[in-house]
Amino acid sequence: MRTGLNAIGAHSETSAMIGDRMDTDVLAGLEAGMQTFLVRTGLTSDADIAKYPFTPSHVVDSIADLVDLV
Repeated sequence: MRTGLNAIGAHSETSAMIGDRMDTDVLAGLEAGMQTFLVRTGLTSDADIAKYPFTPSHVVDSIADLVDLV
């Protein structure tokens, strides 16, 4: 994740990870120090979220919910 941020000249404080999987997307974002957005349109259900020892910064129904934040 850090390599990717460096390659595009971004910083974890001003970037976010958006994904549909807790075990890859959200975990990678949190480990890189970014805000994370779990999108419910993918593999992870609400019941699955509680099974992990970490939580996303935000949970949204669709990536369309993030358009106004860009």
